[in-house]
Amino acid sequence: MTYRVCFVCTGNICRSPMAESVFRARVEEAGLAELVEIDSAGTGGWHEGEGADPRTVAVLDEHGYGTAHTARRFQPSWFADRDLVIALDTGHLKALRRLAAGEEDARKVRLLRSYDPAAGDDLDVPDPYYGGLDGFEECLEMVEEASTGLLAAVRERLEGRAA
Repeated sequence: MTYRVCFVCTGNICRSPMAESVFRARVEEAGLAELVEIDSAGTGGWHEGEGADPRTVAVLDEHGYGTAHTARRFQPSWFADRDLVIALDTGHLKALRRLAAGEEDARKVRLLRSYDPAAGDDLDVPDPYYGGLDGFEECLEMVEEASTGLLAAVRERLEGRAA
C-alpha cells in the first residue's frame, strides 16, 4: 500500500518543489521509493503549468537533487488520496485546514519544520521568492533538516501498516 505525501506552499514554484525533491531523494536513499509517493502543490494557482523558480532549480542542482517540476494548485479532493499534507508555513497550514472537509482531512496537515526538533517555536520556512539566492540556500537547509524527522515518521507509519 502506497503512502502519499504532498508538500504545499503558496505558488508551488519555490519551497514545495524544493521539499518534494529533497524528500524524494531521502525516500529513495532509504529504499522506500516503491512505498512512498511524493508530490507538491500551491495554495494558489498563480503559477500553474510553470516550472520551478530558476533559483530553486539552481540550488537543487548545485546540491545534487532532481528538479523536474510543473506547478499546480492543491485541490480539496486530494485529501482523500494523501496520507500527509505538509505545509511550509503557518499561512499554508491554515489555508489547507480551511480546505479540509472534516477532522480526518485536517489531521493530515502538518508543518514541515515540526519534524525538526532543532526548529524550536519558529516552524515556518521563510518564502525566498522576493530575495536573493541566499534565501533559497536557507530554505534548502531547513527542508533538509526537517526531512530527516519526516522520513522517520513516514517509516514508522509504514511499519504500522505492515503490522
